[in-house]
Amino acid sequence: MPQVKGEDCVAFLQWALPRLGMRWAGFRKVRSQVCRRIVRRIGELGLSGFEAYRRYLEVEPDEWPRLDSCCRVTISRFHRDRGVFELIRDRLLPELLAVEGEGAGAAGTPLGEAVVGCWSAGCASGEEPYTLTILWRLHLRKRFPGVRLHVLATDADETLLERARRARYPPSSLRELAPEWVEAAFAPAGGELRLRRPFHQGVELLRQDIRSEMPAGPFHMILCRNLVFTYFQPDLQARLLDGILHRLLPGGYLVVGSHERLPAGDWPLERHIDGEAVFRRT
Repeated sequence: MPQVKGEDCVAFLQWALPRLGMRWAGFRKVRSQVCRRIVRRIGELGLSGFEAYRRYLEVEPDEWPRLDSCCRVTISRFHRDRGVFELIRDRLLPELLAVEGEGAGAAGTPLGEAVVGCWSAGCASGEEPYTLTILWRLHLRKRFPGVRLHVLATDADETLLERARRARYPPSSLRELAPEWVEAAFAPAGGELRLRRPFHQGVELLRQDIRSEMPAGPFHMILCRNLVFTYFQPDLQARLLDGILHRLLPGGYLVVGSHERLPAGDWPLERHIDGEAVFRRT
């Protein structure tokens, strides 16, 4: 593996990321993960360092998708940003479930046919969508017997999606979950914890790169956290937000990362009273 300096990787990322529609500011704190992958790739190609890799990219356009895959940040945990999930559990989902249940009853449809649909964009290894099903099964399902929750979870990385399908996690990924939730939702599996089968129900995993493809929708709630509004350039953020909003039902909720800001524009959204990370579609 080539010996390289940290500043060499920073300079390379500042050159390469804009060509991938990404921005350096989003990678500053997580660059070590990305740099390790790129250094490994440079070694696979037998190149001497970042400058040689840059020259290689300039004459080998087919290498850019490989570099793009090296720049996917995979930091995730169950119940990440606890305050956001408490808001989802206590207010957002109950409101959506109640409205959908009332609508089904008013229309005379049989119980069990009303569905609240959520989209988890950039779901990584499944921690976010499975957190939703844990909240649903342990806290909400008995209160809303005539409604079911469906979570469509998408990610560009098939390796991560395969981990989500296996649903086996190190204990460190669950450290923000209450112990009683861990006991109810997981079973020991060697040195890992395996999500019990009932908590897989209602989750659909789909490979999609949000930059080129989005699910049809519509959805009652979309979670797009620590992806579009962290790593992508503002013009790409705006284009993707427009696509997201076309898939979000009026009155539905868009949940973003706790430190993220939406791109400038006149968007049909109002900030939720309880936090900057949640917006309601007007």
